[in-house]
Amino acid sequence: MKTIKVSLTFPPAKVTFPLMTMLVRQFELEVNILHADIKLNRTGKLIVDMTGKKENIDNALAFIEEHGILYHIFNGMLTWQEDKCVHCGACTSVCPSRALTIKAPDYILNFDKEKCLVCGLCIKACPLGIMRLAQPDSDE
Repeated sequence: MKTIKVSLTFPPAKVTFPLMTMLVRQFELEVNILHADIKLNRTGKLIVDMTGKKENIDNALAFIEEHGILYHIFNGMLTWQEDKCVHCGACTSVCPSRALTIKAPDYILNFDKEKCLVCGLCIKACPLGIMRLAQPDSDE
């Protein structure tokens, strides 16, 4: 079994297309929606985890592309140099999944890797440039 994290961009005409149902039924994938921004007659965005056999995932990605839905596979995981972090919170303001947070009373940056979408927005926001995307080990 393999799991990939994928960003899907739906053209306005495709936001009502039952893609998730088809991925589950036709390609025998487990699909976990991590983030969604879908509105009728507008470009839609989903970030999902897809789990299944590598061949099924590859076939599903081809199916997605055939239907005019753009996809991007996120590779990597967020790392940062904690000892150099000044806990300014710039990264938390752009994190769509709230994987990066700062809470009272200690005001220290906390990172929940399970929530991370690997979108890279925090890397751009960090004024110290101490955040990176590291490539994961292959799980094929």
